[in-house]
Amino acid sequence: MAPKSIFSNLVREDDGSWSTTYAPYSLKSALQPIFRRLSDGRFDIDSFEGLVRPYQGTELVSPAQLFAQVRPDDIEAIDSILRTIHILNTGALERSRARIFVNFHPGLFRTPAKMRQEVERMRLSAHEAGMSPDRIVCEIAEKNASDTRLVADFAGHMRAMGFRVAIADYGAGDSDIERVKLIKPDYVKFEAAWARHFIKNSAGAALIRVIVEQFAREGIEPVFEALEDEREIELCLDLGVALMQGYALAKPELAPTSFNERFPELLGTPRSSLFRTLPDGQTHSTPALEPRGLKPVRTFGKRGI
Repeated sequence: MAPKSIFSNLVREDDGSWSTTYAPYSLKSALQPIFRRLSDGRFDIDSFEGLVRPYQGTELVSPAQLFAQVRPDDIEAIDSILRTIHILNTGALERSRARIFVNFHPGLFRTPAKMRQEVERMRLSAHEAGMSPDRIVCEIAEKNASDTRLVADFAGHMRAMGFRVAIADYGAGDSDIERVKLIKPDYVKFEAAWARHFIKNSAGAALIRVIVEQFAREGIEPVFEALEDEREIELCLDLGVALMQGYALAKPELAPTSFNERFPELLGTPRSSLFRTLPDGQTHSTPALEPRGLKPVRTFGKRGI
């Protein structure tokens, strides 16, 4: 797959979803909601995370199997085309405010020309999807100290272009608060196993609370993911975390998804900051999403690209 053919393999399916192909694989887009807990206690879909689902014929295979067969010369194109289908499929939901988190590997685009080309591809995808650039969140892993300057430069550039930035897997590797503050992301996604280990006891929960509060003071929103049961949701609420993702709330679904029917958009609800209170007297006709009683549903894999 040559970079110049980045859009030539796009396929519009009969159900309206977008997919692409690579070698023997059909690459489909699964979306998983990230919910925001509003100050009135209700949950609204704030964003989606885009996850690849590769098929060989009718058989679903693991993303690892796909990426193991991607030729080095094709990695940039695959990285780009997967963002494209996630953005297009999110736009097709026609939700007026929802963002899409898409994985991005800044080290793949090492020259200014390549970075400009990729930014233009993302802007074109957003335009075709009817989404403004600030509804696209570039999710990047920052696990090594040696990556910090590269990631910080990338984050600054993407914000200047109107996109948003998220740091993934905080707590894994040698992450620390000062490096995150240097990068200045819009969001930090906490590594699930690390966070789960700390919130098991009061001392660990107190540490997580301090980190959450420090991020909030810097204008960085924490996202807790891979929540598997109601207790973990309640712990997040107690910690003051507003953005949550996991099977306890909703599992990923292949585009075009049933989310519009199951979780109608709370129209008229402003995007609140982490601890912002909604205006007095504001009402909504849409019923709330209640986490109580929802059971974790496991699905194939957790993360794609």
